[in-house]
Amino acid sequence: MKVFTYSEARQNLSKLLVLAQREEVEIRRKDGSTFTLRAKSRESKSPFDVPGVSTRATTSDIVDAVRDSRKR
Repeated sequence: MKVFTYSEARQNLSKLLVLAQREEVEIRRKDGSTFTLRAKSRESKSPFDVPGVSTRATTSDIVDAVRDSRKR
């Protein structure tokens, strides 16, 4: 794990982000607090990414249902 001061991290943010894709990076502030930077996994999914449902409904059936719901 590479360790950077806050000032070094701020001055080299682009390089830091590239490095964080390969390994964790630690950033230390003057007051002693530390932060870990790591790339988020690309496998993470959106909360809207839901599995599909098998059905016999056709596109026409779905469009008709939407039109009917809008009439009400």
